[in-house]
Amino acid sequence: MSSPSRAPSRALVLFSGGQDSSVCLAWALDRYDHVETVGFDYGQRHAVELAQRSVVRDRILAEFPLWAERLGEDHMLDLTGFGAVGDTAMTADRAFEITEKGLPNTFVPGRNLVFLTYAAALADRRKARFLVGGMCETDFSGYPDCRRDSLDALQTALNMGMAQDFVIETPLMWLTKAETWGLAKRLGGEPLVELILEHSHTCYRGERGERHPWGHGCGTCPACELRARGWDQWAQAGRQVLAAEAAS
Repeated sequence: MSSPSRAPSRALVLFSGGQDSSVCLAWALDRYDHVETVGFDYGQRHAVELAQRSVVRDRILAEFPLWAERLGEDHMLDLTGFGAVGDTAMTADRAFEITEKGLPNTFVPGRNLVFLTYAAALADRRKARFLVGGMCETDFSGYPDCRRDSLDALQTALNMGMAQDFVIETPLMWLTKAETWGLAKRLGGEPLVELILEHSHTCYRGERGERHPWGHGCGTCPACELRARGWDQWAQAGRQVLAAEAAS
């Protein structure tokens, strides 16, 4: 008597087109049977990241045939109304600074909570159990909705409110930016590292002109500084592959 076949595992990746979400996409493709992506247009001033999403996806399809078999549909959701409510340096042309609450003015209040709520609604329709995001407590800017405690609370609320058993996966939660590069190399070798360097976008100012050793960007905004510092640390350590247990 044959055993019943296992239902294919399905994941939805919150995919911005940046370094972190590109690594998360590779992580999900390496792990799940079927992976779809979702992006959010919230009026971000670095809207070039939305264009780079399709570039990164297309390069993965072309360069990683095993992953290409698992990569499904891409979805884009319009959240410009939400972005206008936030009124931060992520959506308005203003200097980057620290607010009276001690948080960077790039913090969009509740952004990850809103993104994951919309993603869960989409995942319910697409029959995806796993929601994958690049939130991180190790190398982040102090955003409270990047904390694992916040996401655990949201996971509980989503499952109660939707009668679901979603799992919010955050493979980068305890990794530094240097270790994120190491995870990329473990997942896809130097081809994936080069793909992320050349095609992902992180710069808050949306600049794609100069190619730095760590990728494209203005080089002075908080996102560029964090990405460059992580790259420098990883390069100085010999561009090592991250051990599998470190990313679990």
